[in-house]
Amino acid sequence: MTTGEQTASATTGKRIEQRGLWFEEYEIGATYLHRPGRTLTEADNVLFTTLTMNTQPLHLDAAYAEGTAFGERLVNSMLTLSTVVGLSVAQLTLGTIVANLGFSEVSFPAPVRHGDTLYAETEIVDKRLSKSRPGEGVVTLRHIGRNQRDEVVAVVVRKTLVRTRPEEQQ
Repeated sequence: MTTGEQTASATTGKRIEQRGLWFEEYEIGATYLHRPGRTLTEADNVLFTTLTMNTQPLHLDAAYAEGTAFGERLVNSMLTLSTVVGLSVAQLTLGTIVANLGFSEVSFPAPVRHGDTLYAETEIVDKRLSKSRPGEGVVTLRHIGRNQRDEVVAVVVRKTLVRTRPEEQQ
């Protein structure tokens, strides 16, 4: 469920603007399911791989990839990671994040293939008010990416700096 800011309008009634969560709204232990998913295509993979100058033949060279243990090209793991994190933005951090502070514990337990659909979920691991930045707090998120067969394909822990709720909205 996404929360939004509400304002009154004389002509259209209530107006709701989608945003992420303020620091106070994060609940340690809560898990958010991010839907809809995103199907990754061959075009997505080739574009991302070439844009990022990743010349790994496992992502670009079909003949080479046929000779690997996978037997085909795989989706670039950085595209997988970016998509899993990206799927969480509208629900968690849209307009409320100040900065990503870091990514840790990144793993890719299963490969992603062209045509796989990624779904993401995020567990709120920890949060604390910032000691050095008033009006902001550090939130630790654990993102998990799954394919359409419910196989875990990516796990990452991310620390973010998030704004606290503005006084005028309390």
